[in-house]
Amino acid sequence: MAAFDTTRPLATGSSFGSRLSKFVMNTFAAVATWNDARVTRSSLSKLTDRELDDIGLCRGDIEAIAGSK
Repeated sequence: MAAFDTTRPLATGSSFGSRLSKFVMNTFAAVATWNDARVTRSSLSKLTDRELDDIGLCRGDIEAIAGSK
């Protein structure tokens, strides 16, 4: 039985391809981080004041917890 390795190493040089790859990865990471903060903010905003108090938070803490700047 033959096995073929189909993985390729990540471009690490200073070529256009590696810069483009880094740009795409950084953009994807930024969008994923933004989406995580959005989901967290939305979930916490749906909680009642009593539920927030139970977990030790208040409405003013939501933005800080969600990671927005």
